[in-house]
Amino acid sequence: MKSNTPLRDIGETNLISYIEQLIYDNTGKELIRDDAFFFPLDKINKKLSKEIVLVSNSDMLVSTTDVPEQMESFHVGRKSLIMNLSDLIVKGVNPIGLILSFGLPGTMLSDEFDRLMNGLLSYSKSFDLNYIGGDLNETKEVILNPMVFGFEGKSEIIYRKGMNVGDIIVVNGKFGLTGVGFDILFRQSGSYEDFPKYRKSLDSILKPFELGLEGLIIAQNHLATASIDSSDGLAKSLRELKFSNPEVGFRITLDDQLIHPEALKYAEEFDIPIENIVLNAGEEFIHLFSIDPENIELTISLVEQTSGKIFRVGEVVSERDITIIHENKKHILKSEGYEHFR
Repeated sequence: MKSNTPLRDIGETNLISYIEQLIYDNTGKELIRDDAFFFPLDKINKKLSKEIVLVSNSDMLVSTTDVPEQMESFHVGRKSLIMNLSDLIVKGVNPIGLILSFGLPGTMLSDEFDRLMNGLLSYSKSFDLNYIGGDLNETKEVILNPMVFGFEGKSEIIYRKGMNVGDIIVVNGKFGLTGVGFDILFRQSGSYEDFPKYRKSLDSILKPFELGLEGLIIAQNHLATASIDSSDGLAKSLRELKFSNPEVGFRITLDDQLIHPEALKYAEEFDIPIENIVLNAGEEFIHLFSIDPENIELTISLVEQTSGKIFRVGEVVSERDITIIHENKKHILKSEGYEHFR
């Protein structure tokens, strides 16, 4: 495809052919040209039975709400896939297929589109995804809508519902980096040059980290009673879990097991309540699990054997509230995390 050419000068048919060629060059797999898309069930590496279910997720990336202006196109493409794969992995499901739909401005240049696709394709190789097909439309802004899917035994999936009093709540990453990153980019209109001490926080927004695969290990060994992906903030994730488990509550401790040290440093330097940074930011793509206390040591051991990480941050309790503990002070969670249309 000719360099620095507006997509409207290339045209839909030529762009679709180019996408097909890019995917084939990067994966060796050909897209299906048909009215619908098909996936042979003999590709499933599991014994087919009535207990095998299709697990899918489709989260839309919209440039005006999901893409800071400082974010490079490569990482926009990469993020669109990360945010979708995260919801499968936290359920313990290996993603195997992808349907990818685009909305692209006609003014977008071909070089920018290349970077967008290369970001998406580079991360998809980690999972050897099968590209099934998709859709392409002209829009006023960049919209990427991947739909990822996998197959898993019904009893192997980690659902949101299933928590029991006494379960240990664990996470596979520490919170606060995205809260710092958002504050620097949007409240302070800052950059890497302005805030060199907080590079990791800025990276968490502009160059999203690879997903942790702890959910796959935990699911394979039947160790979790429930799970959720934290992409709209820890507060909202806890509320969603509470909605699915109304008969219990949670006690969460905000300490160095849960909070990233860079977030603590930033909160102190700029006099920002650490709870605001940790509870309400979103886009962490950190996975939260509840584990039976009898299985917690085995969980930690198995995860660490695969170079994964698990941090104990709380417990499931009989009181039907979400209690936050910070510096020996307790309060009931009030904040709700990120929501669209607000």
